[in-house]
Amino acid sequence: MIADLIAIFIGSGLGGVCRYLVSKAVQSHVAEYGMFPWGTLAVNVSGCLLIGLFYGLFDRLCPEGCISQQLRLFLTVGFCGGFTTFSTFINENYILFQSSDILMLLGYIALSLTIGFVMLYLGYAVTRI
Repeated sequence: MIADLIAIFIGSGLGGVCRYLVSKAVQSHVAEYGMFPWGTLAVNVSGCLLIGLFYGLFDRLCPEGCISQQLRLFLTVGFCGGFTTFSTFINENYILFQSSDILMLLGYIALSLTIGFVMLYLGYAVTRI
């Protein structure tokens, strides 16, 4: 149990740092496109792809559990959980809502959910090839 918590703790920290760096890098490259949260969108959809890849690889390569529970927790609950950010996603939706830009708000929600699901599916499907 303690080893599981340590794996999650370390993975979450690394995922959070990566989220910050990737989000800032993406947002700085698209600053001219206004206040749309491209950085968070990029992080969330790439995180969906990663978690799909991880679970797909676990199922394909090690259905019997040859990958340790701690490594699984480190990569999925820890890293992917720290890398993606639902709370920031909701806050950015609220900011768009407050700005009365309902079309941009709905577009961000639709893109995040649709592309996120597709990326998770693709990540899992790639491991089945």
